[in-house]
Amino acid sequence: MSIKYTIDGVEVIAEPSDTILSSATRAGVEIPTLCFDARTAIYGACGVCLVEVEGVPKLLRACSAKPQEGYVVSTHTERVERARKTAFELLLSDHTGDCRGPCKLNCPAMTDCQKYVGEIREGRYKDAVSTIYEAFPLPASIGRVCPHPCEDACRRQLVEEPLSIAFLKAFAADKIEADGDPYVVQCEPDTGKRVAIVGGGPAGLTAAYFLRRYGHAVTIYDQQPKLGGMLRYGIPEYRLPKAVLDREIEIITDAGVEVHTGVRLGRDIAFDDLRRDYDAVLLALGAWRSMNMRVPGEDLDGVFGGIDFLERLGLGERPELGERVAVCGGGNTAMDCCRTAVRLGAKEVYVVYRRTRAEMPAADIEIEEAIEEGVTFKFLTNPIEFYGEDGHVSGMKLQIMELGEPDASGRRRPVPVEGATEDIAIDNVLMAIGQGANCEGVDAELLTQRGTIACDELTFRTAYDNVFAAGDVTNRGAGIAIQAIAEAQKAALCINNYLAGDEVRAHVPYFVTQEKTPEDFEDEPKQSREKMPGLTPEQRRDNFDPIYFGFTEEQALREASRCLECGCHDYYDCRLIRFANWFDVKPERFGAEKRDRDDVPVVREVIVHDPDKCVLCGLCYRTCDQVVGKTFLGLYNRGFATEVNPMVPEDAATFCASCLKCVAACPTGAMQSFPAVERKTCIV
Repeated sequence: MSIKYTIDGVEVIAEPSDTILSSATRAGVEIPTLCFDARTAIYGACGVCLVEVEGVPKLLRACSAKPQEGYVVSTHTERVERARKTAFELLLSDHTGDCRGPCKLNCPAMTDCQKYVGEIREGRYKDAVSTIYEAFPLPASIGRVCPHPCEDACRRQLVEEPLSIAFLKAFAADKIEADGDPYVVQCEPDTGKRVAIVGGGPAGLTAAYFLRRYGHAVTIYDQQPKLGGMLRYGIPEYRLPKAVLDREIEIITDAGVEVHTGVRLGRDIAFDDLRRDYDAVLLALGAWRSMNMRVPGEDLDGVFGGIDFLERLGLGERPELGERVAVCGGGNTAMDCCRTAVRLGAKEVYVVYRRTRAEMPAADIEIEEAIEEGVTFKFLTNPIEFYGEDGHVSGMKLQIMELGEPDASGRRRPVPVEGATEDIAIDNVLMAIGQGANCEGVDAELLTQRGTIACDELTFRTAYDNVFAAGDVTNRGAGIAIQAIAEAQKAALCINNYLAGDEVRAHVPYFVTQEKTPEDFEDEPKQSREKMPGLTPEQRRDNFDPIYFGFTEEQALREASRCLECGCHDYYDCRLIRFANWFDVKPERFGAEKRDRDDVPVVREVIVHDPDKCVLCGLCYRTCDQVVGKTFLGLYNRGFATEVNPMVPEDAATFCASCLKCVAACPTGAMQSFPAVERKTCIV
């Protein structure tokens, strides 16, 4: 006889043999569970399928509780949510692994580096580019100029050198373009909503790309003659050929993005008009103002802002420089300035930096190549005066510095050496000490004291409901391009949610992580990082030709093969991490120390069981016993020390290799087929 009851207000008809879980699943109501499989006997190990029944004092496990006529079941009460969250946090408090590779976690845009590197290794270049486009557009451009924080976190450096992730990104994008098979943006049906984006740099272009994918009508307004922002007007041609950038921008505009260039906010369009005429507005103005040094004499002719100098170059001008040029600053913009000065014919080029090379934020390769091109670095010096003749700069006085205690950034603070100065003769100075936003035309009430636009860090919303901001113009100010791209990616999601009437918030996902040391990779064969072919220092000093040729296909395949594949292979199928984010877990609140089991049992070189990932749901050995009819898996030890014990006889390995049902049943990736994890330690 059928049983009628309700679950979350949905009427459910159950059979006498049903549980609350089985009948709810059939009715389309999802109840989280890790240990349940309809093919095996009820186990009730994980404790996450709890539900509350009206009139029943205790919470019930839906996997084993039988529904009763007239039951009123709730799956999302505060009590249920609290109990489930605690259960997941306890499971995760001793769960160790890498949900995602450290490369992805260290990328501001959360690009799935491991996935696209693997696709390159398999020769699936179009798939690799599609993977990158899931995180951001412009892979060929960013692959050439990004200071690649992903590589800073790459564990391959624990073996010898980090993977060349950025160059592989550029290779894949260049390859499909050369093959005549460029990426095409796939857009959802038109929503009828209109979004204005002010700024066509990396942030504005990224937001436009995602908002078009969501199906919204997008219009970009940009003050420059062409789109690209700092990628076009702040990075020299020798690092980023503008033909490459043009092709990638065309992919975005071909998706239906409307573009208006040469339009300045506050001069050609009014902020209030944008708010009125569009359903949402994104301010992605960038940071186009060079910061002043507040040093006597910086108003002399011949003293330029570094960004102003590079912008003129990007506009097609060829700024005239004298024979002796000093660049003040230690970031990548300073490197672009000094290397550009070399190419414009300066005979003596100095970089003046108040700390040592070890503290320079510029990429090491940029510093090395600048030295190769003849740039002189004057470390531990700081300008205290510019002086000149007839109103034009002719020299600068430098204060000699030494390093003191660390400052808020963690770098040792430079302090003056009393009475120690140095004078150098110069014809021009390029100040590259930082960039600021020019928010002309933006309502003053949206601005911070620093002159940036104040916006919420999780919603990217300003004080006006339909106005959002992203990139270098927000809160903290200028950063690297991939950081601006990451903000725009999240802001586009928030705008899409806003336009749909949903919660306007970018979710910060939870991941399980672990630390590794060189000892963990002692048996890994050494394989040197591929050297990027390019021009010699002599060949590149007097021109703006691209300095790198790009990887050959053979090089790219060799480089991609170096990946250690740190992230979990079962991430996309892992129920534990999906529910962990569902319940916004905080397992660290228990303060538990995770066990580290060095040895990983291997089932006759066919199946690996990783006890650090295991939550003892029992699905693996119950599937082996109750579904397959074998007893190749069991448990040993008791209590907290319990682990899965492979007990496969030698002649059963062939059977296991063709079965793998225990691997498919595992909800956490603790059971894996052996070829996918050949680097594990084998003890069985």
